[in-house]
Amino acid sequence: MAKSRTDLPALEGGPSSRFLVFGSPFIGQEEIDEVVDSLRSGWLGTGPKVAKFEGLVRDYTGAGFALALNSCTAGLHLSLLACGIGRGDEVITTPMTFASTVNVIEHVGAKPVFADIELPSMNIDPKEIEKKISKKTKAIIPVHLAGRPCRMDEISSIARKNKLKIIEDAAHAFGAEYKGKKIGTIGDLTAFSFYVTKNLVTGEGGMVTTNNKKYADFIQLYGLHGMSSGAWKRYSDAGFRHYLVQAPGYKYNMMDLQAAIGIHQFYRFEEGQKRRKEIWKQYNEAFADLPLTLPADPQPETVHALHLYTILIDLDKLKAEREVVQQALHAEGIGIGIHFIAVHLHPFYKNKYGFKKGDFPNAEYISDRTISLPFSAKLADTDVRDVIRAVKKVLTYYAENEPKHLKVHLPKAIGGA
Repeated sequence: MAKSRTDLPALEGGPSSRFLVFGSPFIGQEEIDEVVDSLRSGWLGTGPKVAKFEGLVRDYTGAGFALALNSCTAGLHLSLLACGIGRGDEVITTPMTFASTVNVIEHVGAKPVFADIELPSMNIDPKEIEKKISKKTKAIIPVHLAGRPCRMDEISSIARKNKLKIIEDAAHAFGAEYKGKKIGTIGDLTAFSFYVTKNLVTGEGGMVTTNNKKYADFIQLYGLHGMSSGAWKRYSDAGFRHYLVQAPGYKYNMMDLQAAIGIHQFYRFEEGQKRRKEIWKQYNEAFADLPLTLPADPQPETVHALHLYTILIDLDKLKAEREVVQQALHAEGIGIGIHFIAVHLHPFYKNKYGFKKGDFPNAEYISDRTISLPFSAKLADTDVRDVIRAVKKVLTYYAENEPKHLKVHLPKAIGGA
């Protein structure tokens, strides 16, 4: 760990020389060998390993179709286009998400409409969704935050009643289940992420699942320049084939180099989930008496994907703001994440739509308090102990002491001086 800060006593047992990186993935020799095999084969772009990876995800989720792309963002963007959503339309989503969920709505020319979240789940509140529906509403994008499934029965009922599409943002939720159904089979389309911090990693990458062939055909076409055939079909040993551009598509394809990692990440996925459960339990037991709120327990009849372990610090019991706690943990050698600063508080959305503090109080409550701790199948027992010691130390200290040397500079648009 990094050297302990001068205004905080040293960690019990003394600091180590390592910094614990947040979200570092567990990569095995199998992934390395598969990537090397791709390099030696000469086939680096979209090809047979992408097709194999798509098949693994399709069979695992039970979806009719699975289409690999270069990101979850690309998946959300193409899903909106596949549903015919564009200028003049409105799409309801949560302000408690990563900006890409909302950016893609802007990309297609539609208007994002926020519905506040419910506590303690931190997911979009179905009752708030109903309040925001207008004649212009065309779709709902629920976000399964941290891997916890949204209340899809109620959201699906609202969508059916109002003839709305459901595009699930499952960037955090590969492996999650809701009432016996895998996430990836409930909405009209579902977008997954395989970014480097996720439970299943390809470095960069994403996937869309759907049971609708029309949507699948659209995403396959628009995901690679609108061409009638990709490079694998054009240049493989089956013989050269010309392509025709049938639509003004995008460069959103996944490479075999990425899929090579994903194939073996998939094979070790359940093993990784078991390790995450062990760490989750250790954190819950260790933090039970600290001035914080533990992650909400999963709802009955659901499987939590256990992507993020997110605590909410108790600002009423601490003499320091969240940013002070964040930087103190960093100084103790613990890398953390913030999931998320509510989207409506970011400058672009605040300025364009006139959002202000108080518009979505539940999302803002989370936004001011959330800290995501290191949580990965890669973590050794010593890493977990280091996180526990640092969190206990920092929160215990700031429950009694004002910050001394730590100065925090926040961007003006988010509340800084």
